[in-house]
Amino acid sequence: QVQLVESGGGSVQAGGSLRLSCAASGSIFSIYAMGWHRQAPGKQRELVARITTGGSPDYADSMKGRFAISRDYAKNTVYLQMNSLTPEDTAVYYCNANLRTSHSYTSRAYWGQGTQVTVSS
Repeated sequence: QVQLVESGGGSVQAGGSLRLSCAASGSIFSIYAMGWHRQAPGKQRELVARITTGGSPDYADSMKGRFAISRDYAKNTVYLQMNSLTPEDTAVYYCNANLRTSHSYTSRAYWGQGTQVTVSS
């Protein structure tokens, strides 16, 4: 019923930039928040950034000043601009959205399939 489709991952050298996109589609009634998590090999999934509808963005401390999250409300899309990338940023990046579908009275989290980001030194 709901799909989150990420794009924009890839390989980049240290110091470079990438921009991730995630579009939500399907029977969406309302989106309350969208964001990004990441999971590096052998590590737990961690929050990168999130933004609530009409609210200010939140970032993990290590991403502040380097990453910027934004939303296009009309397109149900969230973006993550990543600058000054380091090899430690190498991970699978997952889009997530807290939303309510037109078939439900409650909201829950939905996840994308993930997109690989690889930063080489």
